[in-house]
Amino acid sequence: MSESATPDDTDPLEIEVPADPLAGHPASAYFWGHVAGSGDVVDSGIEVTTNDERSARVLAAIAGGDLEHETTSREYAHDASITRTEDEYTLSIGDDEEESGEGHEDGTRGLLGRSNALGLPVDGRGNYRFGAFSSHDRELLRGLLEGCGTICFKSKSGTVGISFVHDDRDLLELTRELITGCPIEASVDDLSETSSGGYWFGIDDADAPAFGTWLYEDCAETGLYAPSRRRKLERSLEQAEAYDEP
Repeated sequence: MSESATPDDTDPLEIEVPADPLAGHPASAYFWGHVAGSGDVVDSGIEVTTNDERSARVLAAIAGGDLEHETTSREYAHDASITRTEDEYTLSIGDDEEESGEGHEDGTRGLLGRSNALGLPVDGRGNYRFGAFSSHDRELLRGLLEGCGTICFKSKSGTVGISFVHDDRDLLELTRELITGCPIEASVDDLSETSSGGYWFGIDDADAPAFGTWLYEDCAETGLYAPSRRRKLERSLEQAEAYDEP
C-alpha cells in the first residue's frame, strides 16, 4: 500500500468521523450509500465491497471492521457475455458481542451498537431508511454511485454516461427519487432490465456532466470519495469536451 502524499490518497484516518455511524453526517451518508449499493447486511454483520483501495480505507475509518483484498473476474452488468478482472476490497464489520462470545444480554451492543439489523438504515430485507441523511444527499448519492454506478465516455455520441445498476428494484427507485430531488437538474430514465436479471437506469446524457461535476465538487475537502471514480469522471468529461471541438 502506497503511503505517498498526493491529493488523491490523503490518509482516510484524517477524515471527520461521526461518533455514531447512524447519525446524520456526511461520512455516515457516504458509508451507507456504499453499503446499499454494494453491500450485504445481516444480523451478524455487514460486508461492503469496492474496487478502490483508498475508498475502502475510508469506509473502514468510518465504521471499523477488517479489510481483505482479492482479484476477481465478473460479468459486466449490462452484458453478461463480457467479463472483466479487477481488484476488489471487502470490508467486513462483525457483531462485537457475538465475536466476543458475550451474547446480547443488555441489548445495547452488537452490530454498530444495535442488537439487530432492523436498527440500521439498510438491512437484509431490502428496507432503506435514509431520512437521517437528508441534509447530505450529495455524499449519499456519491456512495451509491461508487457502490452500484458506472461512469463512461460514449464514443458514438461523444457524451458522458452515468448509470446505476442493481438487483434490487426498490433501491434503484429510491436512487432515482434522490437524483430528481438534488439541486442539479438531472433527468433520469425509467428502469430497464439487464441481461443478468437485475435493473438499471441512466441519467440523461445532456444532464450527466453537470450532475457528475456536482457530485464530486469539493469532495477532496472531506475525503469521502473514490479517487479512481473521480478520475474516470474527469477523463470522460475531457473526452466529451474534445469531441465537441471543431
